[in-house]
Parts: sequence; structure tokens; C-alpha cells
Amino acid sequence: MAADNLLGDFLKARRARIAPSGREVALSGRRRVAGLRRDELARQAGISEPYLTRLEQGVDRHPSSQVLQALARALELDADTAAYFYSLAAPAPDPMPDAARSASPGVSPGVGPGVSPDLSPDLSPGVSEDVHRLLDAWAGSPAYVRDRRFDVLAANKAARALASMYEPGHNLAREVFFSPEARRLLPDWPLIAEQTVAALRAEADQRDPQTVRLIAELETSEEFRRLWAKHDARPSRDELKRFAHPDVGELSLRRQALTVGGAEQLVIIVYQAAPGSASADALARLVYEL
Repeated sequence: MAADNLLGDFLKARRARIAPSGREVALSGRRRVAGLRRDELARQAGISEPYLTRLEQGVDRHPSSQVLQALARALELDADTAAYFYSLAAPAPDPMPDAARSASPGVSPGVGPGVSPDLSPDLSPGVSEDVHRLLDAWAGSPAYVRDRRFDVLAANKAARALASMYEPGHNLAREVFFSPEARRLLPDWPLIAEQTVAALRAEADQRDPQTVRLIAELETSEEFRRLWAKHDARPSRDELKRFAHPDVGELSLRRQALTVGGAEQLVIIVYQAAPGSASADALARLVYEL
């Protein structure tokens, strides 16, 4: 993954996804590119083609908000993807000091399926005692903390019983694409894979070196590469998720994503079953009886 021209790469990828109108086809005749041509997108956005060329080539990286909004409309971006698009034009954040980076949990290629070598299941870097107590208070509901790279930093007993991928030290994106257990556990795996990629793009800092290494590793998966090339961006949402657990059978759990205050941009994920449902009974057996 190239992290030096994120805005230009996004523009080219999303331009290729827009079907030209009948008028554009009539004007251009035989087409040699998928989607809109550069001059067509420029015309729809009300900007010059040379300026769009500079944006796509990374010569100009910080267009005005008016230009961004015009391009978002022309590219037919939804609210989440437009927000991600706008973020690409913002100045890069100051680099993290070396000392802080070395203390930050990361993902390195080739180290165990889904496990980040810098993390220990007994330690949760960056997770406060208050958050740990909160996880423990949700004893009957699987809950864990992840960072913006999808590294699991802390988890309660219920989460660890639900799936080994929620053990601290695992990376959820690596688990989804490289773990056979994850594919067996998630009946809706194709949808989960698509959601994971869109959330990773929306939430991860693609200019962070550890994130660059993670994406490079994930791109060894053909399925990940296909989804990543779509440039969809959608943060994690509160929605229903199904599990096919080997011990208690199928569970339908409502996922809630809660942002932890502070600069680390951590997220707490909590799964809850509808009261009185078969999933609630199965979850209770999983947490309290196994």
C-alpha cells in the first residue's frame, strides 16, 4: 500500500466506479477506460481537468473545501466515504516520537496467525483501569477494546469465550482474512469481510508505519485486495452480528461500538443478546456453564 498519494489513489479508484451518462458516451464514442474519464469528472465537479490531474498525481494534495464537496457530489459518495475523502486532504499529523511508537502495540508480518508480537494477553497498553473495570462489569456480555488498527488490547471473559480472535494480542483484520476459525465462526463472512475492510480504511491512519505494514500483509489475501481496491470507508456501526459457536450453536448478537475518550482513539465493542431470546440462553451457557 502506498501511503504517499492517498488522495490521488482514492480519486482514481472512485472515478473508475462511476458509470458515464448516455450523453457522455455519445460525446466520447468508443471508451477505453472504466467509469468516468478525467475530463468528465472535472466537468461534473466544475473544476479544470489540469487541476484534477494535479490532484490525482499528488502534485496538489490540499484542495479547498469547496472543491472537495464538488468532487464528493460528482463521485456520488455517501456521508461516511465523503468524510473519509475529506480527511485525506488534511495535513498529515506530526510523526509519533520514536519512544512512543516503540511502546505502542503494533502488527508485524509473519508472527503467528493474528497475533501482534508487542502485545501480551496479560497486559493492555493504553487501556485504563477504569475501562478494565467496565469490561469486567459486563460479565454477561462479550466486550473488548481495540485500537484504530484493529489490535485487540483488552477483553473480558465472555469475549474470550465467544472467540479466540478477541484475545488481547490478536488483530481482528488478520483474523478475518487469515484464520479458518473466523470463517467457521462467522456465517456471514463475506459481509463481515467487507465491513472490516471499510471500517479499517475509515478508522486507521494509513500514514502510520505500523498500519502500512499491516495493510501490506493483508494484501497478500486476494479477497482483501479486491475489497481494499474499492476504497469504501465506513466506521464500525451498531448492528446485528451472527456467530456459529462450536459449543452453543448460533447466536445473533447486537454489536455496539463505544468510543473511549482521549487521544488514542480506542473503541469498546460490546455484544448483547435480546432478553429472553434463544441467543440470550446460548450466551448464558457460554459464559456461565462452559
